[in-house]
Amino acid sequence: MKILVTGFDPFGQDTINPALEAVKQLPNEILGASIIKLEIPTMFHQSANVVNLAIQQHQPDIVVHIGQAGGRFGITPERIAINLDDARIADNSSQQPIDQLIAENGPAAYFSQLPVKAMVANMQEVGIPSTVSNSAGTFVCNHIMYQTLHYCQMNYPQIQSGFIHVPYLPQQVADKASLPSMDLKTIVQGLVISIETIITYQGHADIKTVGGSLH
Repeated sequence: MKILVTGFDPFGQDTINPALEAVKQLPNEILGASIIKLEIPTMFHQSANVVNLAIQQHQPDIVVHIGQAGGRFGITPERIAINLDDARIADNSSQQPIDQLIAENGPAAYFSQLPVKAMVANMQEVGIPSTVSNSAGTFVCNHIMYQTLHYCQMNYPQIQSGFIHVPYLPQQVADKASLPSMDLKTIVQGLVISIETIITYQGHADIKTVGGSLH
């Protein structure tokens, strides 16, 4: 089994991205699966080009995107990606699409193909803060999650994919005491547990447990 794991480069005012730093520290093999690590640009259209090329080149069984969600307390597997770009800030190539469809003829949304509730449960079991997220936003993270699900549906329907958001690193919030963070070692541990869960749940449905929210 081959798993493509991507991490975004820094964006906005940040000089580091915990997603990319964590991906760099993942082992090259997890439960016998080869882990292919890929840095992708925080750019709407370019990120898709890089990922699509990697899918063509490596033919992975699973694609797992990792991104930064500053302000979140835990590691949050995303349940759904929507067919909408609505950027509050410009990406790293100064693109700022507003109210634009990602895929003109694509569905309104795609659900993650990963066992998000089992991933959360297994992280919580070892004390890592984690919840299911029901919104990946409308920036590049949602874009690449939707784009990959759509691209694979159209071209490689056997490939599963999904997205995981991770919190800020402590050094990113040194001057922002009110914002939560998580140390890199814990983020890496959470991602390893998530990938182990993805592997062990191949051929099985996700667990049936509460993972919704009131707002």
